[in-house]
Amino acid sequence: MNHYLQMLTDTIFGFFALFALTKLLGKTQISQLTPFDFISALILGELVGNALFDKEAGIIEIGFVIILWGSLLYLTEIISQKFKRTRSLLEGEPDFVIYRGKLIRDVMKKNKLDINQLQSLLRGKDVFSIQEVEFAFMESNGTLSVILKPPYQTPNKQDLQVSSDKTYLATTLINDGEIIYDNLKEKNLTEEWLIDQLEEQQYNHISDVFYAEYKKGEALFILPYVNREHKKYDEK
Repeated sequence: MNHYLQMLTDTIFGFFALFALTKLLGKTQISQLTPFDFISALILGELVGNALFDKEAGIIEIGFVIILWGSLLYLTEIISQKFKRTRSLLEGEPDFVIYRGKLIRDVMKKNKLDINQLQSLLRGKDVFSIQEVEFAFMESNGTLSVILKPPYQTPNKQDLQVSSDKTYLATTLINDGEIIYDNLKEKNLTEEWLIDQLEEQQYNHISDVFYAEYKKGEALFILPYVNREHKKYDEK
Protein backbone atom coordinates (compact mmCIF):
# COMPACT_ATOMS: atom_id res chain seq x y z
CA MET A 1 0.00 0.00 0.00
CA ASN A 2 2.85 2.35 0.80
CA HIS A 3 4.31 1.61 -2.62
CA TYR A 4 1.13 2.79 -4.39
CA LEU A 5 0.95 5.86 -2.16
CA GLN A 6 4.51 6.76 -3.11
CA MET A 7 3.72 6.29 -6.82
CA LEU A 8 0.66 8.53 -6.42
CA THR A 9 2.69 11.24 -4.72
CA ASP A 10 5.52 10.99 -7.27
CA THR A 11 3.11 11.09 -10.22
CA ILE A 12 1.27 14.17 -8.93
CA PHE A 13 4.57 15.92 -8.27
CA GLY A 14 5.89 14.98 -11.73
CA PHE A 15 2.68 16.25 -13.35
CA PHE A 16 2.84 19.69 -11.76
CA ALA A 17 6.61 19.91 -12.27
CA LEU A 18 6.26 19.21 -16.00
CA PHE A 19 3.36 21.67 -16.20
CA ALA A 20 5.53 24.37 -14.64
CA LEU A 21 8.40 23.51 -17.00
CA THR A 22 6.10 23.82 -20.04
CA LYS A 23 4.98 27.26 -18.86
CA LEU A 24 8.59 28.32 -18.32
CA LEU A 25 9.80 27.22 -21.75
CA GLY A 26 6.89 28.87 -23.56
CA LYS A 27 4.28 27.88 -26.14
CA THR A 28 6.78 27.58 -28.99
CA GLN A 29 7.90 24.25 -27.55
CA ILE A 30 4.52 22.91 -28.64
CA SER A 31 3.47 25.03 -31.63
CA GLN A 32 6.88 25.03 -33.35
CA LEU A 33 8.29 21.66 -32.42
CA THR A 34 11.73 21.30 -34.01
CA PRO A 35 13.61 17.97 -34.21
CA PHE A 36 15.72 19.07 -31.23
CA ASP A 37 12.57 19.91 -29.22
CA PHE A 38 11.02 16.57 -30.15
CA ILE A 39 14.06 14.59 -28.98
CA SER A 40 14.25 16.71 -25.82
CA ALA A 41 10.61 15.98 -25.00
CA LEU A 42 11.14 12.25 -25.53
CA ILE A 43 14.21 12.20 -23.28
CA LEU A 44 12.45 14.24 -20.59
CA GLY A 45 9.47 11.87 -20.64
CA GLU A 46 11.77 8.87 -20.46
CA LEU A 47 13.73 10.31 -17.54
CA VAL A 48 10.58 11.13 -15.57
CA GLY A 49 8.98 7.79 -16.41
CA ASN A 50 12.01 5.84 -15.25
CA ALA A 51 12.16 7.88 -12.05
CA LEU A 52 8.47 7.21 -11.32
CA PHE A 53 8.85 3.43 -11.54
CA ASP A 54 12.22 3.25 -9.81
CA LYS A 55 11.59 2.08 -6.24
CA GLU A 56 14.68 3.92 -5.04
CA ALA A 57 13.67 7.21 -6.69
CA GLY A 58 11.43 9.70 -4.91
CA ILE A 59 10.27 13.27 -5.24
CA ILE A 60 13.80 14.60 -4.76
CA GLU A 61 15.18 12.47 -7.61
CA ILE A 62 12.27 13.31 -9.93
CA GLY A 63 12.60 17.01 -9.11
CA PHE A 64 16.34 16.91 -9.75
CA VAL A 65 15.87 15.27 -13.17
CA ILE A 66 13.20 17.76 -14.23
CA ILE A 67 15.13 20.80 -12.97
CA LEU A 68 18.38 19.64 -14.57
CA TRP A 69 16.92 18.82 -17.97
CA GLY A 70 14.60 21.85 -17.87
CA SER A 71 17.55 24.11 -17.06
CA LEU A 72 19.46 22.78 -20.08
CA LEU A 73 16.46 23.41 -22.35
CA TYR A 74 15.90 26.87 -20.88
CA LEU A 75 19.61 27.71 -21.30
CA THR A 76 19.38 26.63 -24.94
CA GLU A 77 16.40 28.96 -25.45
CA ILE A 78 18.25 31.86 -23.82
CA ILE A 79 21.33 31.28 -25.99
CA SER A 80 19.23 31.22 -29.17
CA GLN A 81 17.52 34.48 -28.14
CA LYS A 82 20.70 36.32 -27.12
CA PHE A 83 23.00 35.09 -29.88
CA LYS A 84 21.24 35.19 -33.23
CA ARG A 85 23.94 33.26 -35.06
CA THR A 86 23.22 30.18 -32.95
CA ARG A 87 19.58 30.00 -34.09
CA SER A 88 20.36 28.21 -37.33
CA LEU A 89 22.36 25.60 -35.40
CA LEU A 90 19.90 25.11 -32.54
CA GLU A 91 16.58 25.70 -34.30
CA GLY A 92 17.39 25.13 -37.97
CA GLU A 93 16.53 27.35 -40.92
CA PRO A 94 13.79 27.26 -43.54
CA ASP A 95 14.93 26.04 -46.95
CA PHE A 96 13.54 26.59 -50.42
CA VAL A 97 12.19 23.32 -51.77
CA ILE A 98 10.58 25.10 -54.72
CA TYR A 99 11.90 28.45 -55.99
CA ARG A 100 10.18 30.27 -58.85
CA GLY A 101 8.40 27.05 -59.74
CA LYS A 102 11.58 24.96 -59.90
CA LEU A 103 12.45 22.08 -57.57
CA ILE A 104 15.66 22.57 -55.59
CA ARG A 105 17.05 19.05 -55.62
CA ASP A 106 19.95 19.76 -53.24
CA VAL A 107 17.55 20.95 -50.52
CA MET A 108 15.29 17.94 -51.07
CA LYS A 109 18.27 15.63 -50.76
CA LYS A 110 19.51 17.36 -47.61
CA ASN A 111 16.07 17.03 -46.00
CA LYS A 112 15.67 13.40 -47.15
CA LEU A 113 12.58 14.47 -49.09
CA ASP A 114 11.40 12.66 -52.22
CA ILE A 115 8.76 13.70 -54.75
CA ASN A 116 6.03 11.56 -53.20
CA GLN A 117 6.61 13.07 -49.76
CA LEU A 118 6.65 16.58 -51.25
CA GLN A 119 3.38 15.94 -53.05
CA SER A 120 1.85 14.65 -49.82
CA LEU A 121 2.91 17.81 -47.97
CA LEU A 122 1.49 19.96 -50.77
CA ARG A 123 -1.83 18.11 -50.65
CA GLY A 124 -1.93 18.97 -46.95
CA LYS A 125 -1.96 22.60 -48.12
CA ASP A 126 -4.74 21.89 -50.66
CA VAL A 127 -2.26 22.05 -53.53
CA PHE A 128 -2.56 19.13 -55.95
CA SER A 129 -0.04 20.09 -58.60
CA ILE A 130 3.59 21.16 -58.26
CA GLN A 131 3.19 23.44 -61.28
CA GLU A 132 0.84 25.67 -59.23
CA VAL A 133 3.59 26.50 -56.72
CA GLU A 134 5.80 29.58 -56.99
CA PHE A 135 7.64 29.15 -53.67
CA ALA A 136 7.68 26.37 -51.09
CA PHE A 137 9.66 26.43 -47.85
CA MET A 138 10.61 23.48 -45.71
CA GLU A 139 10.35 24.93 -42.21
CA SER A 140 12.66 23.91 -39.38
CA ASN A 141 9.79 21.99 -37.70
CA GLY A 142 9.21 19.88 -40.82
CA THR A 143 6.10 21.66 -42.11
CA LEU A 144 5.75 23.13 -45.59
CA SER A 145 4.83 26.75 -46.32
CA VAL A 146 3.56 27.48 -49.82
CA ILE A 147 3.09 30.55 -52.03
CA LEU A 148 1.09 29.83 -55.17
CA LYS A 149 1.66 31.31 -58.60
CA PRO A 150 -0.60 34.33 -59.27
CA PRO A 151 -3.12 32.50 -61.53
CA TYR A 152 -3.80 29.96 -58.78
CA GLN A 153 -4.07 32.32 -55.85
CA THR A 154 -7.41 33.00 -54.17
CA PRO A 155 -9.43 34.66 -55.62
CA ASN A 156 -8.57 33.12 -58.96
CA LYS A 157 -7.22 35.90 -61.17
CA GLN A 158 -8.19 34.04 -64.33
CA ASP A 159 -11.82 34.10 -63.21
CA LEU A 160 -11.60 37.81 -62.34
CA GLN A 161 -9.91 38.55 -65.70
CA VAL A 162 -7.11 40.62 -64.20
CA SER A 163 -3.47 40.56 -65.17
CA SER A 164 -1.27 38.01 -63.45
CA ASP A 165 1.43 40.14 -61.85
CA LYS A 166 4.74 38.61 -60.85
CA THR A 167 4.95 37.42 -57.25
CA TYR A 168 7.72 38.92 -55.13
CA LEU A 169 9.11 37.30 -52.02
CA ALA A 170 9.25 39.33 -48.80
CA THR A 171 12.76 39.78 -47.39
CA THR A 172 13.69 40.54 -43.78
CA LEU A 173 15.96 43.59 -43.56
CA ILE A 174 15.88 44.18 -39.79
CA ASN A 175 15.47 41.55 -37.11
CA ASP A 176 15.65 42.19 -33.37
CA GLY A 177 16.94 45.72 -33.97
CA GLU A 178 19.81 44.61 -36.22
CA ILE A 179 20.26 45.07 -39.96
CA ILE A 180 20.54 41.88 -42.02
CA TYR A 181 23.28 43.06 -44.37
CA ASP A 182 23.31 39.86 -46.45
CA ASN A 183 19.65 40.42 -47.35
CA LEU A 184 20.31 44.07 -48.18
CA LYS A 185 23.10 43.03 -50.53
CA GLU A 186 20.96 40.31 -52.10
CA LYS A 187 18.27 42.87 -52.98
CA ASN A 188 20.84 45.45 -54.19
CA LEU A 189 19.81 47.85 -51.42
CA THR A 190 22.01 50.07 -49.28
CA GLU A 191 22.02 50.96 -45.62
CA GLU A 192 21.48 54.61 -46.57
CA TRP A 193 18.33 53.66 -48.48
CA LEU A 194 17.07 51.67 -45.50
CA ILE A 195 17.67 54.56 -43.11
CA ASP A 196 15.82 56.92 -45.46
CA GLN A 197 12.87 54.53 -45.54
CA LEU A 198 12.82 54.37 -41.75
CA GLU A 199 12.95 58.15 -41.43
CA GLU A 200 10.02 58.48 -43.84
CA GLN A 201 8.00 56.47 -41.32
CA GLN A 202 9.41 58.51 -38.41
CA TYR A 203 11.92 55.99 -37.07
CA ASN A 204 15.19 57.72 -36.33
CA HIS A 205 17.19 54.77 -34.99
CA ILE A 206 17.63 51.19 -36.11
CA SER A 207 17.35 50.11 -32.48
CA ASP A 208 13.74 51.40 -32.42
CA VAL A 209 12.73 48.81 -35.02
CA PHE A 210 12.05 45.23 -34.01
CA TYR A 211 11.34 43.94 -37.52
CA ALA A 212 11.38 45.38 -41.04
CA GLU A 213 10.33 43.57 -44.19
CA TYR A 214 10.95 44.55 -47.81
CA LYS A 215 8.77 43.60 -50.75
CA LYS A 216 9.36 45.07 -54.19
CA GLY A 217 6.78 47.65 -55.18
CA GLU A 218 5.47 48.11 -51.63
CA ALA A 219 6.31 50.39 -48.72
CA LEU A 220 8.72 49.03 -46.15
CA PHE A 221 6.78 47.10 -43.50
CA ILE A 222 7.98 48.02 -40.00
CA LEU A 223 7.19 46.69 -36.54
CA PRO A 224 8.59 48.75 -33.63
CA TYR A 225 9.64 47.49 -30.25
CA VAL A 226 6.65 47.39 -27.87
CA ASN A 227 7.04 46.86 -24.14
CA ARG A 228 4.62 44.23 -22.92
CA GLU A 229 3.41 46.31 -19.98
CA HIS A 230 2.57 49.19 -22.33
CA LYS A 231 1.09 47.10 -25.12
CA LYS A 232 -2.20 48.44 -26.43
CA TYR A 233 -4.49 47.14 -29.11
CA ASP A 234 -5.76 49.68 -31.61
CA GLU A 235 -9.47 49.15 -32.07
CA LYS A 236 -9.82 51.67 -34.85
